[in-house]
Amino acid sequence: MHRPGELTAADRVAWTAMQSKAHLNGSPDLSNPFLAPEFTLAMARVRKNVRVAVAREKGEPAAYFAFQRSRSGVGRAVGLGISDCQGVVHRPGFSWDARRFLRDCGLAMWEFDHLAAGQAPFESGASGFFPSPVMDLDQGYEAYLGQLRDRSPKFVRSTFAKGRRLARDHGDIRYVHDERDPEALRTLMGWKSAQYRRTGRSDRFAHDWITRLVDQLFHTRGDSFAGVLSVLYAGGAPVAAHFGLRSERVLVSWFPAYAPEFARYSPGLLLHLRMAEAGAADGIAHLDLGRGQKRYKDSLKTRELTVSEGWVALRHPMALGHRMHRAPVRALRNTVVSRPELFGPADRLLKRLGKIRSEHRKE
Repeated sequence: MHRPGELTAADRVAWTAMQSKAHLNGSPDLSNPFLAPEFTLAMARVRKNVRVAVAREKGEPAAYFAFQRSRSGVGRAVGLGISDCQGVVHRPGFSWDARRFLRDCGLAMWEFDHLAAGQAPFESGASGFFPSPVMDLDQGYEAYLGQLRDRSPKFVRSTFAKGRRLARDHGDIRYVHDERDPEALRTLMGWKSAQYRRTGRSDRFAHDWITRLVDQLFHTRGDSFAGVLSVLYAGGAPVAAHFGLRSERVLVSWFPAYAPEFARYSPGLLLHLRMAEAGAADGIAHLDLGRGQKRYKDSLKTRELTVSEGWVALRHPMALGHRMHRAPVRALRNTVVSRPELFGPADRLLKRLGKIRSEHRKE
């Protein structure tokens, strides 16, 4: 057991190597940057309860398991609620018993909401499985675009037509895949906060630790991991932006947003297509759009991964109490999200409340 900052350089190298070779060893989901040591280290700087368990076989590292632990022994995935991929990073052939794992880590339970596929010992505690759309880029951008045209030629034509109209109305389009200007990041955060409030959702950037986390990751750069800010400009002004994380093979969509006054040009779609083109040229195998039902994800995806949510627990009063508190909330949310006849009215209500809240803030 370690605090992330106590890991040796050798451990960090071994952890990264497991991720780099995961696609060759039949576990491509382990390549996700949310499972990287850099994400765990960044989380540890803004959350003091982050720990890493290192499993060794014959003295050699076999697995790395990062988690957050409360004083009562309730564990959760690192960054639960904002992390889009969770689980144990391990070498081929490593297996574990979930409950023994918990006891060894001093946990009464461990909760997850984006468990990577292939984590069978933890999947036994899953309460639901959900699609996570991806854009496959391993055959190159033109091959990806070809798949999109075959499936929905009207969507591709209309999206590019909107891009040409944006250029005519507002000036030349410029795309920066890896923007290093901190002001551009501030602009994105402002757009995203406004979007959260406008749609009645909780504003993640109202939490200081999330803002500090994103700022740290923005300044984290390496060959195997980096925070990537991508910005689409029209006539020199930013119209859409995205901040996400990159590993050697995977780019994850995390915080996308655009200036509302440009909505009719679909700048978010244009941005994601530019991200796909630049990502493919940079060796990215797929762009992970993340769990959640969104029309733009359905339009852009080529396939879906599967993630799960739930918890594994020991027979412990703290675990029982936590489950009794969390289970009804999760069940209600998933029921609403999965049923259009419930989600539509709920979404409209949230947006109405968001509008009222925004108008009240202006006053």
